[in-house]
Amino acid sequence: MDYVARLTFRPAASAQEMDAALARRASWNYPAGVQMIAEYWPLSADLSVVAIFSADDIGSIWELQAEWSDVFDIDIAPAVSAEEGLRIGADVFGRLQRLQQ
Repeated sequence: MDYVARLTFRPAASAQEMDAALARRASWNYPAGVQMIAEYWPLSADLSVVAIFSADDIGSIWELQAEWSDVFDIDIAPAVSAEEGLRIGADVFGRLQRLQQ
């Protein structure tokens, strides 16, 4: 399954901690079982990292979160591509009770 992770520096993170996180990232690899699709570093005060990845094991996702939770607030959510969403959307919406006549 694919996931999107949004990482934002914790409000209490100092400039030194943020710089150290960048240096740490330079030598860090995603956990075994996580297949990186894309990683972006937005030039934004509200969002520091967006990572899109695939994983079949919740332990790998937990490891990723635990590794970086010292300096980032992290939100990880399952996601589907637009192509896949369009493919399965009609079927999903066809089963919704609230839309049945």
